[in-house]
Amino acid sequence: MRPGRGRAGAVRPGRGRPGQRRSQRKWRTSGAKDDDAVDDQRIGRIVRALRRRLGWRQVDLARRAACSQTMVSLVERGHLNRLPLPVVRRIVAALDATLFIDVRWRAGALERLLDEDHAALVERVAELLRRMGWIVEVEVTYSEYGERGSYDIIAFHRPREVILVVEVKTDLASIEATFRKLDEKVRLARLVGQRRFSWPTAAVARLVAMPEGSTLRRRVRRHGALFDRVLPHRAATIRRWLAAPSGPMAGLWFLSPGGGTTLIRRRGGRERVRRPKDTPASRQHAI
Repeated sequence: MRPGRGRAGAVRPGRGRPGQRRSQRKWRTSGAKDDDAVDDQRIGRIVRALRRRLGWRQVDLARRAACSQTMVSLVERGHLNRLPLPVVRRIVAALDATLFIDVRWRAGALERLLDEDHAALVERVAELLRRMGWIVEVEVTYSEYGERGSYDIIAFHRPREVILVVEVKTDLASIEATFRKLDEKVRLARLVGQRRFSWPTAAVARLVAMPEGSTLRRRVRRHGALFDRVLPHRAATIRRWLAAPSGPMAGLWFLSPGGGTTLIRRRGGRERVRRPKDTPASRQHAI
C-alpha cells in the first residue's frame, strides 16, 4: 500500500465511492431545506436549457457573465448556495432572463404586512382627489388586448373630461418596469374609462405617488434625468393642475399619509434592537 493511499474501496470524506459520478451524489437536506434544494435545482435546469438553446458552451456563458466556467457549472447543478447572489444574477441576465427572489411567511400575512403602507398612501391620494372634485375609483382591474393589470387609482374630472392614472409606489424595485407598466395603463385608460364607467375623455394624465422619505428621494435623485423627462412636474405644479386640470400632465408627488407624519415615521422606521442595560437587577435575573 502506497503512502497517502487508503485501503482499496475506502470512502474518503466528502468524495463518495470510487466510480460514482459526482452528479449522482446529492446533498442531504430536510424540511425547508428540501424545498430550497428543489428550487435551486429547477433554476439550474432552466439555466442549462437556455444555454443549450442559444448553442453556447458553459465557457461561452461564463465569458458573457464575467465569471468562471466552474461557477456556471455550479449553477446548472443547483448549487446556488455556493455562489454570491450577484454572480447568479449575472449568469441569468446573460441568458436574457430575470432571477426573481421570493420570501414566504405565514401564508397571506406577509402580503398584508407589505400592503399596509401602500394602502395608506392610496387612501391619502384618493382623499385628496375627492376633495378637489375628482371621481375616484381604486384597484380597478383590466384585461385588454392581452394586457392585464390593475390601476391603483383611476380618477375622472367630469367638468374638464380628464382621466388621471395614479401609480402608487412605496418602493422602487425597477424604475424601468414601473414606467413601462405606467405607459400601458395610460394607453388603455380611455378604453377602460369608457367601458367601465362611461367617461368621455378629452385627455389622460399620469401621476406617480410616493411616500415622503429620504430613501426614495435619494433613489429619484440618482436617476434625476430620467424622472425629469418622464415625470417632469412636482408638488406645487401638481396641486394647481389637480384643482383645474387642463390637458395631459405627468408628475411625481411625494406625500405623507396625513396628520403631518410620513409613512415611515408612522410605522416606526428602522429601529435598532439594543442590548438591555447591565443593571444589578438584570444580572440577578440572568443568574
